[in-house]
Amino acid sequence: MEDRNNTIAGWALFSGIVALGLGSLSAHHFLADKPERPEKMGYEIEGVVSSEGDAGGGEAPIEARLAQGDAAKGEATFKKCQSCHTINQGGASGIGPNLYGVVGESIASGRGGYAFSDDLKAKGGKWDFATLDQWLKNPKGFAAGTKMSFAGLADGQERANVILYLNAQGSNLPLPAAPAADAAPADAAPADAAAGDAAPASEAAAQ
Repeated sequence: MEDRNNTIAGWALFSGIVALGLGSLSAHHFLADKPERPEKMGYEIEGVVSSEGDAGGGEAPIEARLAQGDAAKGEATFKKCQSCHTINQGGASGIGPNLYGVVGESIASGRGGYAFSDDLKAKGGKWDFATLDQWLKNPKGFAAGTKMSFAGLADGQERANVILYLNAQGSNLPLPAAPAADAAPADAAPADAAAGDAAPASEAAAQ
C-alpha cells in the first residue's frame, strides 16, 4: 500500500513539474509576461483600433499619404466594404449608404434618404479628406452611435488608398498639396531674427 502511495505521489510531482515547465515555455514564447502590446496583433477585434503607426512621432499627414497613395490598392481594400456599401452611380443603399460621389459631401446628408444615426447627423461638416481619414481609422471613435460596425483601418496608408478610390468614384476633388519634406515648422523663427533683429521686449508686448 505504501509503495502505491509513493507511486501516486511521484506521478503527481512529475505532472506538476511538467505543467510548470510548459507554462514557463509558453510565457516565453508568447511574451505573456511582457506589459507591452505585441508588435503586430494576430487578428483585428471589432471596436479595438490598433495604435500601430502612432508611436515614434505619429503617422504622416493625410496630404502626404494621399500623394503617395494608390487608388487601385484602395479598390482592393474597398472589397471589405462591399457587403454593406455600393459604389456605383445610382446604386441602392444596403446596410450602409451608397458611396458614389461621397467625398466632399455634407456628413449624413443625401444618399437617397438613407437613415443615418443621430450621432453622425450631429457631427456637421463635410466628408473632406482629413475627416474621412478620421472616420475610416475609427468609426465608433468618430461617432459613438454610428450604425457602422466596422472596426476601422489602422494602417494610415491603407486609409489614404481607400480615400483616393472613393474620390475617383464621382467626386474627383483636387488633392490637397503635400507638405514639403524639408519645410520648417510654422512656429520656427528665422535664424537671423533670433540673432538680433527681434523687436525689443516692450515693443513686442505692445503688439
